[in-house]
Amino acid sequence: MKNSNDYFEILRKIQKKPQSTQRDLANDLGISLGKLNYCLKSLKEKGLIKIKNFKKNPKKMNYIYILTPQGIATKTKLTIAFMKRKLKEYDELKKEIEILKNKNN
Repeated sequence: MKNSNDYFEILRKIQKKPQSTQRDLANDLGISLGKLNYCLKSLKEKGLIKIKNFKKNPKKMNYIYILTPQGIATKTKLTIAFMKRKLKEYDELKKEIEILKNKNN
């Protein structure tokens, strides 16, 4: 997946707060509204989320974002990859700290 880290964060936020507005999601994620909209469309096209209008609102402002079974599976894979990256970073930092400790002794 090209934007796997962005998709991972968006899927996490959607699962936690499915009724968030796009503006809220963009603010929480620290990305532009345009980028979020692009990512949501991509996730929908990939079949990872469904977007439903939960109020019959003429402004069509109130949507709910639902992870599909495929979306849940993808989020799980992305979570595992994220955790592996973070554990690798932790191990590398731990080694750097050991090296610095040995130099100072």
